[in-house]
Amino acid sequence: METFYETHSNLVEQLGVKMRRGLMDEIDRSARLIGIKGSRGVGKTTFLLQYAKEYYGALDRRCLYVNMNNFYFQGRGFTEFAGEFVKRGGECLLIDQVFKQPDWSRELRQCYDRYPSLQIIFTGSSVMRLKEENADIGHIVKSYNLRGFSFREFLNVTTGNNFPAFTLDEILSDHERLAKKILPHISPQKYFADYLHHGYYPFHLEQRNFPENLLKTMNMMTEVDILLIKQMELKYLTKIKKLFYLLAVEGAKAPNVSTLAKAVNTSRATVMNYIKYLSDARLINIIYPVGGNFPKKPSKVMLHNPNMLYAIYPIRAGEQEVMETFFVNALWRDHVVSQKGKDPFYTIDGKYRFRIVDARNDRKVRYLDDAYFARYNTEVGRGNKLPLWLLGFLY
Repeated sequence: METFYETHSNLVEQLGVKMRRGLMDEIDRSARLIGIKGSRGVGKTTFLLQYAKEYYGALDRRCLYVNMNNFYFQGRGFTEFAGEFVKRGGECLLIDQVFKQPDWSRELRQCYDRYPSLQIIFTGSSVMRLKEENADIGHIVKSYNLRGFSFREFLNVTTGNNFPAFTLDEILSDHERLAKKILPHISPQKYFADYLHHGYYPFHLEQRNFPENLLKTMNMMTEVDILLIKQMELKYLTKIKKLFYLLAVEGAKAPNVSTLAKAVNTSRATVMNYIKYLSDARLINIIYPVGGNFPKKPSKVMLHNPNMLYAIYPIRAGEQEVMETFFVNALWRDHVVSQKGKDPFYTIDGKYRFRIVDARNDRKVRYLDDAYFARYNTEVGRGNKLPLWLLGFLY
């Protein structure tokens, strides 16, 4: 146990994070069982260590961070360990990568029942369905999603500002005033291209090769998050990876399921399941017409965020596709994004119609009064024409 305390204090003391994530204020700290889900690379481990540092400090033994990658837990689980921690006065156990334990949900329930004074905050993959598919903890866990940096968070950590987030309704009704509050401090256009290229994942702050690191992260999403959590055989990994690559290089469009099935040598139904798995892992976003959902054929499949476009196939990263990928990713957190067929307009929450437009080349665009136009290559907007970058302030 002493080794774990020492590791915890070292990790918390060495935490050099410039950015405090907004999720820190959203979670219900009175809950005894809290799950933090998110795709690889978005900062779940850092979030746990930030939580320990902010609410306990590095040397407070009431809080302890443990990672299920530690060989100590192999074959023995963490239930008895949690009991020993409670006996020593422990109050908050932070469990990283809980899904690495075969019976993680049963063990979490045992801890919940045995140690009523203990709070457990654990991290897991975005592939996990904590409430929908988990009888052990589904009705007692408070589940939250941690995403990569928004453009707002990227600006704050890059420039040292502290810009607040806005709701979609605030942006739609008051974007001219909101932009005027930001523009005196920074020029969004100066930073927007960097964000689209490498700003979504917090590990861009580390001194490593970002594209190579992102490719490694995406491989881990398929090799661990999908195969391990979905309990798939290793022989199917190459099919999933090939499907993901084909979807990526084909660009944002409706998938030809029959062609894809033939290319990866599997059935149409299996291709649809694999597409859903890739979406759960936050490798792609699936867009349906209004009211549509899985297992229906999507109207469009696109990569989850613009950084992936540049990492996988940079010479194919067209500006319009990059901007639409940013738009969908920015709205995805709290809104339903829909689109029908080849309609250039997206529908948000079934009521707002949006089109993504290049402000420098919009002579042929018909600006309708009953729709919104998110324009890039501009920093300001007017009326129903708003600057696209401002949608990066939604969280």
